[in-house]
Amino acid sequence: MKEISLAAPPLPYYLESGFRAYTAGDTHPDRARLGMYDLLFITKGTLHLGEEEQTWSLTKGQYALLLPDKYHYSVRPCDSDCHFFWLHFQTVTPYIIRESRALPLSQFVLPQKNEITLHQQGEVADPERLALLWGQLKEMSVSERSLSFWEEQRMFTEILRTLDIGNKPDEQSKVHRLAERIEAYIKQHYSDDLTNERLVEEFHFHPNYLSRCMKSVYGCTPLEYLVAYRIEQSKLLLLKTQWSIERISEEVGFHHAAYFSNCFRGKIGLSPLAYRKQYIRSGTLFPT
Repeated sequence: MKEISLAAPPLPYYLESGFRAYTAGDTHPDRARLGMYDLLFITKGTLHLGEEEQTWSLTKGQYALLLPDKYHYSVRPCDSDCHFFWLHFQTVTPYIIRESRALPLSQFVLPQKNEITLHQQGEVADPERLALLWGQLKEMSVSERSLSFWEEQRMFTEILRTLDIGNKPDEQSKVHRLAERIEAYIKQHYSDDLTNERLVEEFHFHPNYLSRCMKSVYGCTPLEYLVAYRIEQSKLLLLKTQWSIERISEEVGFHHAAYFSNCFRGKIGLSPLAYRKQYIRSGTLFPT
């Protein structure tokens, strides 16, 4: 089953939505390169739909995400009444298609990076709640634009969040939550003397399991993540302070300035001092 990954931030943004009620014999219109994402959620009956070489018979409680640059079409007319919500949205960055995996390995990302991942077609975990959200979003379309804009974006984001969380198997959700807890702990204590032993004491799991969880979500072990996060914090201090390399090294948790410099050069390709100098103009750092 294919997954569609959308980089965030920036978040996808809402365009419009609605509700359609088909009767027996009705078909979904054929469209090519619509230029926006088309998200469909079935609340009654069956909708027979295709995109390029894929075909689906979407039933109550299922959804499909049609891509902006593909050809989608009706496979055959509805056999009986079919009701569904639709929603158009757009993104700033292009999507990525990949085959579903039990534990998707992601490329190592910086702490502020994320992505929204949806099955292109799937079953909704809580269809009643999603139908309620979608109905509220549809009602906002007839409200005053100045009043509805932010609420529409909020509800649209909640719909995406529901689908993003809902497509994860329970075991995968546990792994993802543990990895996020480890990440948060590292961010809170990165300047401390963090070791595998301390993480074991905090989370009560074998260090190998902690490493597997982090690798499955972030593509690195906890200690690799720790070093990368310390480097990111040191970059901020290099730009926003005139502290010595030795002091910055200590502030972000490195015991030795030489080891810090080696790690920094390995990640950034420059020494800490060279990194700082490229942002200095007339002997003064850029203002904070």
